[in-house]
Amino acid sequence: MGLPLRMNNLHAPTVPSGPTSAPATNGNATNLSFAQLQRKKDDVEAELKALGGVLDSHGVDMDTPLLTRDGFPRSDIDVAQIRTTRARIIWLRNDYKELMSTIEKFLHEHFESLSEEDPRPTASSSRDEAAMLADADLNTLEAPFAKVNTVAAGGPADSAGLKPGDEIRSFGYVNRNNHDGLKKVAECVQGNEGHNIFIRVSRPTGATQREELRLTLVPRKDWGGRGMLGCHILPL
Repeated sequence: MGLPLRMNNLHAPTVPSGPTSAPATNGNATNLSFAQLQRKKDDVEAELKALGGVLDSHGVDMDTPLLTRDGFPRSDIDVAQIRTTRARIIWLRNDYKELMSTIEKFLHEHFESLSEEDPRPTASSSRDEAAMLADADLNTLEAPFAKVNTVAAGGPADSAGLKPGDEIRSFGYVNRNNHDGLKKVAECVQGNEGHNIFIRVSRPTGATQREELRLTLVPRKDWGGRGMLGCHILPL
């Protein structure tokens, strides 16, 4: 009789979870503006962080066994609350993945429309399609989160115009706030093989000067080298 009471009593530091059987939060995300999508993303990240704090407060994670060797619920932890919290985390992670896909699609369409409406001159190299960012964008640039270490000749990164020393400000939907040790970069690459990924990089041009560029990268497995990018990226 005490089980339902404990399951409904998700104490601090959790946040209201809502019904886990409801449709995905971003079910109508295609009709939202980018600002609204960004707010949804921030809300999901905040709730995931809070729910992670709940598990930490119990000294468990997503994989900690909740049963004894005899198959009975452990008496030293609140098994009901932990199970409810884990279920919510799994649901939110799936929701977050779908939301990131929607944001990525939005960015693709946005930058493609910009390219069609305001084509920029290409650089002297036929493979370098870097576009200078407008001066107005400089005030809203996100801090870099990764640095290009090496670039293989003839690879997708080389074709996009990436160079060693470039600092990455955004990689598709990935930025400093959500890159998760560059794991999200790998997810973005795996989910966009053969498709455009728009990235923003900051490139040193002198002792105190930098050039802000927007590049288009197309991950490919068949370019003749290792990986899908042909470059090595390090976190900052």
